[in-house]
Amino acid sequence: MKSVLDQFDKAFENRIRLQIMSVLVANENYDFNSLKELLAVTDGNLASHLKALEKEEYIIIYKSFLGKKPNTTYAASEKGRVAFIKHLSALENLIKQQKL
Repeated sequence: MKSVLDQFDKAFENRIRLQIMSVLVANENYDFNSLKELLAVTDGNLASHLKALEKEEYIIIYKSFLGKKPNTTYAASEKGRVAFIKHLSALENLIKQQKL
């Protein structure tokens, strides 16, 4: 049981970071306002969780302008995809062990 728990990634212990990565792995990219609306979180809350994922190099940030308005878009990095899939696999293994 301990070895399964060792496979969990601390970056995904928080529900919001887990949701962010779920969205980014399932989609090519997502912009800040759409993520905020989808996850029903505040600007500051979302920004802090995105910063934590950026620190781990799990996401890529793209900044651009739509007309004169700034637009920030996020995508899962390859490192982030691998870490997220590994985390999901560990969760799946834990569930399977509990069924035995």
